[in-house]
Amino acid sequence: MSAHLLVEIGTEELPPKALRRLSQAFTDGVVAGLKDAGFDIGEIKSYAAPRRLAVLVADVPASQPDREVERKGPALKAAFDADGNPTKAVMGFAKSCGVEVDQLEQQETPKGTWLVFRATEQGKQLSELIAAIVEQSLAKLPIPKRMRWGDKSVEFVRPVHWIVMMHGDQVLPGEVMQIAAGNTTRGHRFHANKDIVIDRAENYADLLEQNGSVIADFDRRMERIREQVLATVKEVGGQVNFDADLLDEVAALNEWPTPVLGQFDEAFLDVPSEALIKTMKDNQKYFPVEDDNGGLMNCFITISNIDSRSPEKVKAGNERVVRPRLEDARFFWQQDQKQPLEAFAPSLDKVVFQKELGSIGDKTRRIATLAAAIADMIGADNSHAARAAQLSKCDLMTNMVGEFASLQGVMGKRYAERSGEPADVAIALDEQYMPRGASDDTAANAVGQCLAIADKLDTLVGIFAIGQKPTGEKDPYALRRASLGILRTVIERDLDLDLKAMIAVAVEALAGKVDAAAAGEEVFEFMLERLRAYYHDRGVEPDVFDAVSALKPSRPLDFDKRVRAVQAFRNMPEAESLAAANKRVSNILKKSGERSSADVDTGLFDSSEEKALYATMADLRASVEPLFAAGDYEQALERLSALREPVDAFFDGVMVMADDEAVKNNRIALLSSMSSLFMQAADLSRLQG
Repeated sequence: MSAHLLVEIGTEELPPKALRRLSQAFTDGVVAGLKDAGFDIGEIKSYAAPRRLAVLVADVPASQPDREVERKGPALKAAFDADGNPTKAVMGFAKSCGVEVDQLEQQETPKGTWLVFRATEQGKQLSELIAAIVEQSLAKLPIPKRMRWGDKSVEFVRPVHWIVMMHGDQVLPGEVMQIAAGNTTRGHRFHANKDIVIDRAENYADLLEQNGSVIADFDRRMERIREQVLATVKEVGGQVNFDADLLDEVAALNEWPTPVLGQFDEAFLDVPSEALIKTMKDNQKYFPVEDDNGGLMNCFITISNIDSRSPEKVKAGNERVVRPRLEDARFFWQQDQKQPLEAFAPSLDKVVFQKELGSIGDKTRRIATLAAAIADMIGADNSHAARAAQLSKCDLMTNMVGEFASLQGVMGKRYAERSGEPADVAIALDEQYMPRGASDDTAANAVGQCLAIADKLDTLVGIFAIGQKPTGEKDPYALRRASLGILRTVIERDLDLDLKAMIAVAVEALAGKVDAAAAGEEVFEFMLERLRAYYHDRGVEPDVFDAVSALKPSRPLDFDKRVRAVQAFRNMPEAESLAAANKRVSNILKKSGERSSADVDTGLFDSSEEKALYATMADLRASVEPLFAAGDYEQALERLSALREPVDAFFDGVMVMADDEAVKNNRIALLSSMSSLFMQAADLSRLQG
């Protein structure tokens, strides 16, 4: 008989930032255990709240299905002696199977006759297996540090107080974490601090909500919080830009969320909003409120885990608690402004960036050289780029960034504005860290682009030069992310920059610290490989990337144009035939040696197909080479698609490897010339059919 299976682990408050991950891992473990045991199951539902992890699985049978068991024994000729008596080998086999020798069956195979044991093994009851399945799932949870409690020998992320295991309306007996399973859960710690009996597994969530003031469904609780915040913010005519991580964490902190609108002294709004928002989010888990123009208002919304009879007291308590935090932010802001931003620069020489690469001060000087050079390459203001680099790490020494490390760059911009620095310099101090994440924007300001690229490239070349490039999953300096950040900035902001030229400047800037000459080519290859992941995420087929990568274009923007062109070409009806032709030509050229550079001698043509191919190529060359020179690869390849018919006709009617050596070499030269046309965009021989 099938019924819903419920498993709940009742605990002390679980780590909020890990709750969703723990819940998913627990569910995956239980489901995998059931499937490995042979159970066919239905719909799966996870539940997670501050004091519980649970999973509800529909349509779970009460027992495993019976299964046919077959064990192969000794060969028939080895099972009996000359007198027909069973040997020790067959008697031992029969005993291990729990039967007599005469109960064994014979099986004919191409290699002879063998004795086998066949039986139907009755499936075990779910009640016999579930405790071990749950224990195994809990043991595999991603918990970096486990703890013990009381006199128990078991370990878990938090103390476990109750276990629920039910199949339909039946309790599944067993022990998990040295606690006997039952059908009793616990309600809200304050609103319903009592045992709640679950009559049927499928009623779990409803009973908890109705009788226990607990919303067990994580996503439903999170959505309720979102709705509460949106409804509450209307009271002050503001808006909330939801931070996904904060919303997730608040949902993990509350079983019965209740919104509370609080306020703080308007005078605090003189402090940069980023600092106030940071302290409200990180320290207090508040949702800051903004006006219609995106300006911070002097109020916030917090989510309480109780529906208080005296909400004004809850409001006053939160307002009282947040005030010292805001006072700290204001103090840091005022103290840091007692000197201009550049006054923090000397302190950077006392902070080690990397022992072989010097201090952070050394790094900023290298970045200044590189940023100015990049500015010259793209026509930006090189003096502003150098100035931004000189100031780029000064905010690391401020009180504010010392307290809120994630505000680096943001506060640099604010302090630079107050110090009277040029606008693009101030903006660059924030943009140097862009993109901060995979989905974040790249730097939009020209000086910011120079600084963002220079900072990341200096780190890349320097770390490679000292032999600490990423290995496997280890990447302590986040060089993969830095590479992708550079490439994204160049491509997405249409910057015509040459990677090798920039790397050469970075290598030269490091000369006073390490010899980075040998690292330059390694860094270039490493960055090209990062492009593979970039294009994979954008749906570009691997062979399209390989076709372009084979030529190793050193300008990422040019690389991107080639990829787009090959993508477009691949969708043309002529693409498959021309790709196959290029592959065939590539194989011919490999067998005959290096790509022929000899001129084609039209006097050696002895077929109309040769003449037609040559004539078509000559006509096309005049129109496509200017397109290639201008970087219009898409238009050039589209025009070259006209080669399909003459190329197909050539291979159908011409024997390339002719007996006459001169004719053969001339035909190879003709094919090499055709291939070279396409190679101005990509190696199309690498495209798959």
